[in-house]
Amino acid sequence: MTLDFSSLTFADVTLDFRRRRALNRVSLSIKSGEIVAVLGPNGAGKTTLLFVAATLLTPTSGAVRFGEWTAAGGGDDLRRRIGLVGHDLYVYSDLSAVQNLRFFANLYQVEGANGRVESAVRQAGLDGRGHESIATFSRGMRQRLAIERALIHDPRLVLLDEPFTGLDEASAERLKTRLRTLREQGCMIVVTTHDIEAVDGLADRAVLLLDGRLSPIEAGPTPLRERYRQQCSV
Repeated sequence: MTLDFSSLTFADVTLDFRRRRALNRVSLSIKSGEIVAVLGPNGAGKTTLLFVAATLLTPTSGAVRFGEWTAAGGGDDLRRRIGLVGHDLYVYSDLSAVQNLRFFANLYQVEGANGRVESAVRQAGLDGRGHESIATFSRGMRQRLAIERALIHDPRLVLLDEPFTGLDEASAERLKTRLRTLREQGCMIVVTTHDIEAVDGLADRAVLLLDGRLSPIEAGPTPLRERYRQQCSV
């Protein structure tokens, strides 16, 4: 089955971890060709939100829909349309960059996997080092590899948790260009970050997640960081 969707919708999503409420009646809708930045302090629930969107966590209540599909209804075919980069980069240190990418390309049954792997190595800026063990790589190099690992299967929904971590200025700019291209191709992209300047002007809109509650950050002429601080203090 070829499964696709053009929207992601959270409807009154709550998720409880024993006595702690990580998400509290979160509602959010994202459409194809949109980048949404999720901002908030540590412990606000940003990673939890991404894991719910990635179908790795199941809400206590509320609904998450991927177009007409639910996680249970879409199953593995739905998950093949999702790419995730988390704090854990999901790359294997005892393998080379090429071996990592080939493993995930085969896992997702990517057609023309060898060509896709070669392209991903170039996109990651790892030309000439693709066959080295990534145990020798810097954090930034691993981060770039993990981003390409998450994109190797052409996901419709791209979930990035602090993707600018470890990236120098040039690499950060390349990532922004990459995300703009994905948006033009119809991807839905959700980015959590503390690097607010990196998403200012990149994201189509930003939302604030604070104590598990989500609210929009209103658009305006002032820098995003200033609007973020004002809303946090309300």
